[in-house]
Amino acid sequence: MDNTFHTAFVSGASRGIGKAIAERLASSGINLFLTCHTKKEELDELSDNLHGKFGITALSVSADASSYPAMEDAVKKALDFFGSIDIVVNNAGISKNGLLTDMNESEWDQVIDTDLKSIYITTRLLAPGMVRRRKGRILNISSMWGEVGSSCEAAYSAAKGGVNALTRSLAKELAPENVAVNALSCGVIDTDMNRIYSEEERAALCSDIPAGRFAGPEEVAEAAYHIISMPSYLTGQVIRMDGGFI
Repeated sequence: MDNTFHTAFVSGASRGIGKAIAERLASSGINLFLTCHTKKEELDELSDNLHGKFGITALSVSADASSYPAMEDAVKKALDFFGSIDIVVNNAGISKNGLLTDMNESEWDQVIDTDLKSIYITTRLLAPGMVRRRKGRILNISSMWGEVGSSCEAAYSAAKGGVNALTRSLAKELAPENVAVNALSCGVIDTDMNRIYSEEERAALCSDIPAGRFAGPEEVAEAAYHIISMPSYLTGQVIRMDGGFI
């Protein structure tokens, strides 16, 4: 990790992949600005634990990642507190399972806004500081379904496909300023989002994965850490981590 990187923002950090990434960054001495929408107690507990274990400073703020005013207020608190943010990890995300024809407009908008619009918001708020300092890393947590689509997850697939395209576009905009933008396209990860499956469904899904298992959040976190640690010449990439599924 670049030793001039001192502070990272991680959205959706109260559990799962976001929590694991926060823990991995803290273990390398990176201070943290953490957000989530509804699980503030868990987020505060994580912040306290990481401070106690690694000696880093962590600021936890409850904010809806899909709301510009909410995130604008949260980012202001973070910049007042830390001065600058060097690393942005856009992890906040939700999914709605079911046929597209059974999904109402509100549900569609909620998925698109949380999974895709949220990246516009955080980039709009935090990239200017990176550009001024001519350093920074943005990592968007995506999904293999954004590359190939998933039946009964049309909104999620559309949002993650948008994340991948946005990643490539932003990389071209920000590369001249030494700010790298990449995405980590995840396969089936053992998080709450994938605990909707029955044991039989999990077994059937595992049988379709060449690696024969779901990945753990800590494995995604390790991959995320190494992508962030790479030289800024690695940019505009959607790096798939799916156990050979696709």
